[in-house]
Amino acid sequence: MKKSLIPLLFVLFSISLFSQEEKFPIYEGCENKTAGELMQCFREKLTLEVITNINLPEVIKKDSVTTVVNVVYFVTKEGDFKVLQVNTPYEEFEKEVKRVFDSLPKVTPAKYNNHNIEMQFVLPIHIPLNPNQGKIITKVVELPNEEDLEIVKADSLNLLEHHSQLNMPYTHSGYAMLDYHFAKGKNSHTAVKPYVYSEIETYVDLDKQKSLLMKDESSWLGKKLWNEHLFQVEGKDFWFTVDPLLDLQIGIDNSDLDYTYNNTRGLQIQGALGKKMSFSTTIYESQGRFPDYVNRYAESLKASGGNPAIIPGRGLAKRFKTDAYDYPVAEAYISYTANKYFNFQMGHGKNFIGDGYRSVLLSDIASAYPFFKINTSFWKIKYTNIWMSLRDVRPEVTVEGVFKTKFTSMHYLSWNVTKKLNIGLFESVIWDDTNGRGFDFSYMNPIIFYHSIEFSTGSRSGNALIGLSGKYKFNDQISMYTQLMLDEMTIGEVGSGDGYWGNKNGFQIGAKYHDAFGVKNLYLQAEYNSVRPFTYSHNFPTLNYGHANQPLAHSWGGNFYEVVGIANYNYKRWYGKLKVNVGEKGFDIVGDAASYGGDIYRDYSDRAGDYGQEIGQGNTTNIFIGDLQTGYLVNPATNLKIFGGFTFRSFNPESINPVFESTNSTWVNLGLRTDLFDWSFDF
Repeated sequence: MKKSLIPLLFVLFSISLFSQEEKFPIYEGCENKTAGELMQCFREKLTLEVITNINLPEVIKKDSVTTVVNVVYFVTKEGDFKVLQVNTPYEEFEKEVKRVFDSLPKVTPAKYNNHNIEMQFVLPIHIPLNPNQGKIITKVVELPNEEDLEIVKADSLNLLEHHSQLNMPYTHSGYAMLDYHFAKGKNSHTAVKPYVYSEIETYVDLDKQKSLLMKDESSWLGKKLWNEHLFQVEGKDFWFTVDPLLDLQIGIDNSDLDYTYNNTRGLQIQGALGKKMSFSTTIYESQGRFPDYVNRYAESLKASGGNPAIIPGRGLAKRFKTDAYDYPVAEAYISYTANKYFNFQMGHGKNFIGDGYRSVLLSDIASAYPFFKINTSFWKIKYTNIWMSLRDVRPEVTVEGVFKTKFTSMHYLSWNVTKKLNIGLFESVIWDDTNGRGFDFSYMNPIIFYHSIEFSTGSRSGNALIGLSGKYKFNDQISMYTQLMLDEMTIGEVGSGDGYWGNKNGFQIGAKYHDAFGVKNLYLQAEYNSVRPFTYSHNFPTLNYGHANQPLAHSWGGNFYEVVGIANYNYKRWYGKLKVNVGEKGFDIVGDAASYGGDIYRDYSDRAGDYGQEIGQGNTTNIFIGDLQTGYLVNPATNLKIFGGFTFRSFNPESINPVFESTNSTWVNLGLRTDLFDWSFDF
């Protein structure tokens, strides 16, 4: 595998190396100029055209104005002129300048990496007007404040994925920044993640945002390190990029481990064929040893077959040396947008449904899985269908070394009732291939109610869940959100106060505050989650709401409540984030055969009784997790970051035994990471 990559990388390197040429826009009449003369010719021709055609408003003549007006404009990828700002108090003159720029002829746009890019300029206009000023003015004076204008620099980024059908990689902190722009947009839908870039374009200019972070680098190596993809090739109807991926970490915790580490090397190839189809493939090769509490949790998830652990959120691991793990991961997908209504995706990855940090409907904390997804958008509706193939890897359901396969079908309808209120409806069902059933095409119908299909195919044919969500925007800065998931519900027992076991549900409520207290880029979030005992579990071995020994919803499974507080702050390429989790969870009691409802992989028939089932029952455990991280964004194109973090975890069970020990864990960690997915150890 490694040897086969060498010729490919050599070819890509050669293509990239010899195609890195930046070209200035070419104004009419400058076609025969050398590269060094193009800039001066462009400025002279443009200035003469603008000054000659401006009709100075009478109010300026009357006031005998003597000044310099800076016009901030850019040349689009199509060769058109667009005015961003005219630095003048005279509205009449601003309109006149925009009129003249709108009448300018198309030019040959700037090029970089053999593709068209936007390039931005400032034209100083001296009043009284001087037609010869283009030949004598060589610098800009009284340049407007860059932060106020959010100026796209002349050597701006043009990241092709921003205008494609690819997904923006889902990280909570990254999407929290998008929420602010989505909140200001009309008819936005924010629950189903990841978002498609072509959808994001409607609400925020990512090219512009990332261009503000660019470093002024002229060398090939400098641009690749600080600003761009390593390889980018573009043809008439296609493009692709190739980037190395890194997750190199070193740390220390307060256990007997010498140190913790992670050593991930990877490769990501993504691109597009035409405007409607995009693709992405990502390969990771990793070895790691984590804080003691993470290692213990990973080994508690181990699958049948002798491998020692499942790394949470990543996948099956084999032993590396004596006390570490080797865990390869591969993810890929194809995304096709047929028209403005339909987007189709097929691949191996993850999905998330909700507006919170957690989700009680579908989260991204389990390992990747094969899926097929349809996003349908029309009017005030976004309707998402997801079909997934999952695995149960426990020894009791593994046959001849083959893990048990099960399937999931779910749909989520998001409806913008008003400009401020959104309501979501969720339904899912899990089934397996009992009696050679395989994939049941009854569940391919995208608009059918799953409970009726479940009933018609047998009492143990599937496990159906339904959910309701809501979001309300008070203004562009403040919003609230909620989720309610129903696994089972007995109407006569609701509100009885008797703790009936069959009232299985999950609940979430939270709030977000952008630019909190007037501080730009300060983001605050508070959230409460609770899940009753036995929720997500089933009395048929594989019909639990889980995958590869991990929950599909909240990472704590069932029988808990939790409060989450988050603060994020960004300043240019610097960032900091603080997250606190406080909660109580009930585990099973060692030596007691009864299930207390916290383990979603246990048969709920093992419960001790039908009534008196309350959150936190069993081995009641208080959990506190504090996580502080700060870092620097090295490359906005690949999201490569240098970071340092400190984690404190307090885990205090009521009943202490070799399985559940009372621990206070501290972990200090430093690293260099390509941040493409959420990876949190808050369990």
